[in-house]
Amino acid sequence: MPIIVNLMPRPFCKRTIGLNPDANVFIPLGIPGRFLEEITLSLDEAEALRLADLEGLYQEAAARSMNVSRQTFGRIIESARKKVADAIINKKMLKIAGGIVQLKEEGEETMKIAVPTRGDQIDNHFGHCEKYSIFEIEGNTIKGQSSLDAAEGCGCKSNIASTLAGMGVRLMIAGGIGEGAIRVLASNGIKTIRGASGSVQKAVEDYLTGRLMDSGETCHTHGADHECSHTH
Repeated sequence: MPIIVNLMPRPFCKRTIGLNPDANVFIPLGIPGRFLEEITLSLDEAEALRLADLEGLYQEAAARSMNVSRQTFGRIIESARKKVADAIINKKMLKIAGGIVQLKEEGEETMKIAVPTRGDQIDNHFGHCEKYSIFEIEGNTIKGQSSLDAAEGCGCKSNIASTLAGMGVRLMIAGGIGEGAIRVLASNGIKTIRGASGSVQKAVEDYLTGRLMDSGETCHTHGADHECSHTH
């Protein structure tokens, strides 16, 4: 007698999106819509395009933002790009609609801030710090603090950006930091505040109260034999 196994389909998780576009139909100029073939870009595909191609996030960071795996994000962005290319090249109507999605909730956010640290002070060199102090923030209040030991060697060349992003870090408060490191952090969804110094705790508190701003200065050299602005 054959054995019959009933396999339940895996639940489909809602993809989290940060923007529900007001304009959702795009038509080639000069061609009446009734004569056009339609292509539908789902809301999660539009969000994938926004994160990867407009915001410039790495796929790993974009996947975290949408609450999907990196493999799933890869399939979403591949499908989205193909649809947009088809609409542009072949003069088709592009509609943005549908998809199993949920909008990100508004309100008080919980975030994490990382600070390159030596002792209890901000290390002036992001790439050679002793550890990273990580602060959990709710609203404008510090709710917790932990630390992550830095890898040996130059942090600029390590995977620290991906590691921190995976822990939920969305902001780096640093002293000296190169343009290459800033780009990699940004591609992992981590914003950088440059030019901070002194107490780690005070720097975070100053940022939360609006007293600490990005200096706009990038570290080009640090010592005679080291270049901060690595490319990745």
